[in-house]
Amino acid sequence: MNKSELIEQLAQRCQINVVQAEEVVNLIYRKMRDTLVSGGRIEIRGFGSFVVKEYGAYEGRNPKTGEKIPVPPKKLPFFKVGKELKERIDRIAEGSAAAGNQR
Repeated sequence: MNKSELIEQLAQRCQINVVQAEEVVNLIYRKMRDTLVSGGRIEIRGFGSFVVKEYGAYEGRNPKTGEKIPVPPKKLPFFKVGKELKERIDRIAEGSAAAGNQR
């Protein structure tokens, strides 16, 4: 599902127009972005959590030349899947695998 599909689904389910649904989705995205940028954590129960992980500087290598290059410290967003979602996906995957073995 992409952003436009999410907006369409929200509009249909909440019986609002697409412009209003887009405003809601954009508001949520902005709040999530702002929270992560300010160093906060986002937790959506049953789904997962978003955090910003900090990585220290290290010495890397240019893959073409093999030359050593310094890599500066960086911060990257990280998503950790929630237990409930993980278990649900595993159950579906197990059901698919079992159905495939019966053929």
